[in-house]
Amino acid sequence: MEKQDTRITVLFGPNGSGKTQYAEKLRRTMASDQVRYLAFSDAYGPATDRAYYLQLRWNQHDIDEETPNVGTLLERAYLQSGQDTPEHRQWRNHLYELFNMTALLDKYIILLSSGELRKFQLIKTLLANPKVLILDNPFIGLDVEARQQLNDLLRLISSKHAIRLYLLIAKQGDIPEFADEIIRFPLEDSASANESSKDVQCIPTSLPSPLHPLAPSASPIVIDMHNVSIRYGERTILRDLNWQVKKGERWALSGQNGSGKSTLLSLVCADNPQSYACDINLFGNQRGSGESIWEIKRRIGFVSPEMHRSYMRDLLTMNVVASGLKDTVGLYVRPNSEEKELCLQWMRIFGIEQLANRSFMKLSSGEQRLALVTRAFVKNPELLILDEPLHGLDDDNRQLVRNVIEAFCQLPEKTLIMVTHYEEELPKCINNKLYLKRQ
Repeated sequence: MEKQDTRITVLFGPNGSGKTQYAEKLRRTMASDQVRYLAFSDAYGPATDRAYYLQLRWNQHDIDEETPNVGTLLERAYLQSGQDTPEHRQWRNHLYELFNMTALLDKYIILLSSGELRKFQLIKTLLANPKVLILDNPFIGLDVEARQQLNDLLRLISSKHAIRLYLLIAKQGDIPEFADEIIRFPLEDSASANESSKDVQCIPTSLPSPLHPLAPSASPIVIDMHNVSIRYGERTILRDLNWQVKKGERWALSGQNGSGKSTLLSLVCADNPQSYACDINLFGNQRGSGESIWEIKRRIGFVSPEMHRSYMRDLLTMNVVASGLKDTVGLYVRPNSEEKELCLQWMRIFGIEQLANRSFMKLSSGEQRLALVTRAFVKNPELLILDEPLHGLDDDNRQLVRNVIEAFCQLPEKTLIMVTHYEEELPKCINNKLYLKRQ
C-alpha cells in the first residue's frame, strides 16, 4: 500500500483530564465502519462476555467444542474484511509473526493471558483494515518484548499503511518517539478535567484502621507450594513450581505474557479449581482440607486486569470500593454509614473521594483502576496481591500508589505480591523476586 495522509496523534494527559471524552467525540464525528476504537475496558471485545467469568474462575470444565480458539476467531475477522488477496494475507501473516501469534492459534480464547488477549484483539482490529484507529492506552498489559513489537507495528503503520492513528496515553514514557503530534490534556476549554490536587511525593504516615480486624494467621508461612503443575489440555502453564512466601515478605512476580503469572495468583486467591489437586498451603492450611474460599479471601486484598473487566455493572464508585469489604465483584449488600466512612478515608488517600457518588462506568479507565486499587486496600488485608495495579495510571498517580504501597508494607505482618511489566514501577519495599518462564 502507498502511504497516504497518515499521521499518529497522541492524546496525552493525566487521568480524568478529558482524553476519553475527546476520543468519543472524534469517534462520533467520524462514525463509520472504517473507524475502530480499542479501549482497555473492552480488550476482550463485546462478543466474548462469557470469557470474563471463565478467566476469573479458571474453570476448564466450561470449555466445550463450541468454545472458539484464537485461529478460528482471527480467520473469521480476516474473511469479514472482504479482502482475501495475497497482499492482505501477507499483512495478516506479518501481524502473526510480529506478535508471536502462530504458536497460539490453537489455544482457546478463554485461556489467553491478559497480555496475550490484548495482542489478539489488536491483530483482530487491524485485520478489519480500519482507516482510523483509536487506541486507549495500547501498551498496558504488554511485556517488554510485546511493547517493542507494538512500537514497531505502529511505526510500520505510520510509514506504509493508510491508517490514521490516535493513541490515548497517560504515561509519559509510553509516547512513541515517531508521533506526528501530541495534544496535551486538559484542554484550555475542557470542563471534564479532574482538578483535585494530590501530594504524590508524600508517603502517608498513617492508614485507616480496619472496622473488624482479623487476627493474623498463626502460621509464619503465607504461601507454600510444592511441585505445582497446571495444565489446560495439552498446554502446560506451570511446571513443578516450588514457592514459599513468608509473612512480611514483599514479592515482585514477573515474566512474559503467557508465562502463568495470573494462573499462579488464581491458585493463591482460591479461584482456580486445580488448586485442590496440588500441594498448596495458604496461611498454614492445606488446600482442600475443609476451609472455604471465603475464609481465604477474607485475608487477601486483590486487584487484577481480569477483575477490572468483570466490573461491567453501573455501580456507584463508592459501592465498587465497598465491595472489597465483602469480597464480592459487585456489591449486593449496601454499605452502612461506618463502612462508607472507611471507604471515603481510603478514597481520600488515593485522591478519588470526589468520585464516590459517580457511576463507575462513566469514569476514565485510569480513574476506574484507582477505585479498584482502593478496593484492594479497604479492609487492610493480611496479604495484598496487586496484579498490574498501575495499568492506565498517569505518572503522578503511579507515584501515589507506590507511596501507599510503601506505607502499607511498613505495617506489621503485612505481605505483598506485585505484578508489573515495568521494572521501574516496583516500590522500594520489594525484597524478593520470582520470574516465571513461559512453558
